[in-house]
Amino acid sequence: MNNAGKALRNARVMRDMKARHGVLTNEVTRRAYLYVARNTTLPPQVRHQAQLQLNTFGKYTRPTTVKNRCAETGRGRGVISEFALCRTQFRLRALAGELNGIKKACW
Repeated sequence: MNNAGKALRNARVMRDMKARHGVLTNEVTRRAYLYVARNTTLPPQVRHQAQLQLNTFGKYTRPTTVKNRCAETGRGRGVISEFALCRTQFRLRALAGELNGIKKACW
């Protein structure tokens, strides 16, 4: 992989880590504002204020911005979340014996 590919991979992984941290730090307050904004029994003015507060949160505080990515390559598809590796890296590491408790199946 060339240097441009490595830089792009690192940027993707770093962006995902930033999103995970933002979601974790703001989860409670976001959920509270969401509850108030969606509660139809409350007055419209209170709900509107809660919606305005929700809009002030940054882009990386939304849970939908978090995406499982391979920690090695930054690939976003075929990720085995338990190991944080894409399927190809998982296979290579498993065959090399670098993953504890994982071996090739034979029956």
